[in-house]
Amino acid sequence: MTNRNKTLGEFIIETQHSFQYSSGELSKLIHALRLAAKVVNHEVNKAGLVDILGAAGDTNIQGEDQQKLDVLANEKFIQSLTNRGIVCGIASEEEDHYIEVNSQDENHQNKYVVLIDPLDGSSNIDVNVSVGTIFSIYRRITPVGTPVKMKDFLQLGRNQVAAGYIVYGTSTMLVYTTGHGVNGFTLNPAIGTFYLSHPKIQFPSDGKIYSVNEGNYIHFPQGVKDYIKYCQEEDADRPYKSRYIGSLVSDFHRNMIKGGIYMYPKSSVANKGKLRLLYECNPMAFLAEQAGGKASDGESPILDLVPTELHERVPFFCGSKNMVDKLEEFVSKYK
Repeated sequence: MTNRNKTLGEFIIETQHSFQYSSGELSKLIHALRLAAKVVNHEVNKAGLVDILGAAGDTNIQGEDQQKLDVLANEKFIQSLTNRGIVCGIASEEEDHYIEVNSQDENHQNKYVVLIDPLDGSSNIDVNVSVGTIFSIYRRITPVGTPVKMKDFLQLGRNQVAAGYIVYGTSTMLVYTTGHGVNGFTLNPAIGTFYLSHPKIQFPSDGKIYSVNEGNYIHFPQGVKDYIKYCQEEDADRPYKSRYIGSLVSDFHRNMIKGGIYMYPKSSVANKGKLRLLYECNPMAFLAEQAGGKASDGESPILDLVPTELHERVPFFCGSKNMVDKLEEFVSKYK
C-alpha cells in the first residue's frame, strides 16, 4: 500500500505500538478529533449559505468577540471528545474554566486531558480565509478515577503525548504528532476519509518567508524590529518574503512546508504577547520540534516554559531552526 492510499485509521493502527501508552485510548482520542474535524469542515464549507457567519454576540475569556462558528466548533469538539469516554478533562479557548468529564463516576478510567483552540483565525471566516483547529493532549498526573484538577492542564509542553491541527483551506488537512515525527492527512470530501498525503514532514532548516503583523511594528521590542529589518535587507539570500495570513494554523502550515518563521512578539500594547501558551504555542512548538524546527519566546524554548494559568499568553517565534536562532541573536542584544 502506498502512502497516498493509506487512511488515517490504518496509519493509527500501524503506529500505535510506538505510543508510550499503547492501550488504545490515545488512538480513540485521535479518532474523536478526526470525527469532529469532519463535522466542523462541513459547517465551514457551507458558511456562506446558512446563518453561521458573523459575531455570536458574546465575548470569550480573552475578551475577544466570539464568532458563530467559534461557538459551533467548540460545541462539536467537546461533544465528540466527551462521547468517546476517553478524556477526563477539556480546556478550550472558548471556555472560562476547564471542563470535568465523568467526575461523578468513580469507576471511570479516563487518562487524558485535551486543550483546544476550536477555530483559530475565526475572525477571517467572513472573508473566506483559511482557518483551523489546534489541539494538545496530555496524560493526566492526578490519580485515575478522581476529578481532574488544574495541575493536569498546567504541565510543561514537553509532557505532551500528542498535538496537532486541522486546517480548513482549499483542502482540509489534519496534521499531528505523537512524538515520532509529523504526518499530514488530507480529507477526501467525496467519501469523508483522511488519507496520508504528507508523510514525515520536515521544516527546512532555512527559509525565505517571515510572517508577522507588521502593522504593529512600532510597538515591537527593538530586537524584533532589528530582525525584521534584517529580513528586508538586500543580501545574497535576502530580502525574505513577507507572508502573513492572520491565522496561526495557516501561517505555520505554509512555513513548515516552504521554510520560514512566524512571529507574534510581546509589544507595548500586549506586554505578554497575544497567543496562548497551552493550546496554541505548546502544540505548535511540539510539532515544530518534531519536524526539525524550533519554537521560542525569544529567549527560552516554548516547551520548557512553566505555565501558571489556563489562558496564559506568551511571545511566540516558531519556524525554521536557523531563522529562529537568528531572531534570538537579535533579541539577546537588548536583554
